[in-house]
Amino acid sequence: MLPTEEALTQRFSVSRQTVRQALAMLVDAGLIVKQRGSGSRVRAQQLPPRSGNIAIIATYISDYIFPGILREAQSVFAANQYSAILSATRNSVYHERQILQDLLNKPIDGILVEGTKTALPNPNLDLYQKLTQRNIPIVFFNGFYANLPDSVSVYADNFGGGYELVQHLLQKGHAAIAGIFKNDDIQGHERYAGYITALRDADRMMPDGSVFWYSTETRETLFTEELARKIAECSAVVCYNDEIAFRLIPFLLQHDIRVPQDVAVVSFDNSSLSELSPVKITSLSYGGQSIGHIAAETLLDRIAGKPAESRTLRWTLIEKDSSK
Repeated sequence: MLPTEEALTQRFSVSRQTVRQALAMLVDAGLIVKQRGSGSRVRAQQLPPRSGNIAIIATYISDYIFPGILREAQSVFAANQYSAILSATRNSVYHERQILQDLLNKPIDGILVEGTKTALPNPNLDLYQKLTQRNIPIVFFNGFYANLPDSVSVYADNFGGGYELVQHLLQKGHAAIAGIFKNDDIQGHERYAGYITALRDADRMMPDGSVFWYSTETRETLFTEELARKIAECSAVVCYNDEIAFRLIPFLLQHDIRVPQDVAVVSFDNSSLSELSPVKITSLSYGGQSIGHIAAETLLDRIAGKPAESRTLRWTLIEKDSSK
């Protein structure tokens, strides 16, 4: 309920007529309801008709950790009587634009999206803004776009993770720690920032040539003789994720570089690959947290008109054979 006309008159030091005109404008705007004899009250929020569809956009659908994340999200949506429309950008801004343009012409209640090449300027922010202007709630997972500052995201503490992995290796006695990071996604930049900050704080800074960068397009050309030579000069390496670590360990073994006796290997995600590796990989885990589940529930809150804030998930180190 709103205060009475008399109370509003006294509070704002205006005439009764001014208060009545203001209330009439709020009625016309559909924000309040006036009832004779009982005063004025705020009108209940009118939600748009529900389509029953939610779009999920991921960089990949069947690769690496994505099936698990998408399965968790779909389970939450299905339990709330929503159907999921799945799309994959393959981390291509061109494909992302095609998907977003298609969604502008579809009845959807919300979008759960993993941004594409989030470390680079994105030409598709205009389409995200159009979707937002149509009151379609959007929640990002695994990253965010810096140029959409008001967006809601669910992502990992990547800086803290990079810092923690270096600290773990330093405690094991490693002084020369190389790094491999992805340069076109914000996660890679944040993980590198945590890595290099931990080295600086320990006065163990590494030459730039001991840090290797790759992109979505250059991943297949990462494993070179130079990489083997540079890593052999170190005693440990921090990998961007388990996918890279899983490929790195056989590569090192082929070059007669033992893991962990010659070089320790640590990583992010604690995926199934960390167990399938020839040497089980020490990796950071979300613990009992499920990024797909949390992101899906956050989106449902936004669709229902409830307040929703970005979430940062903490890592838990799972030590295995690759760093002992």
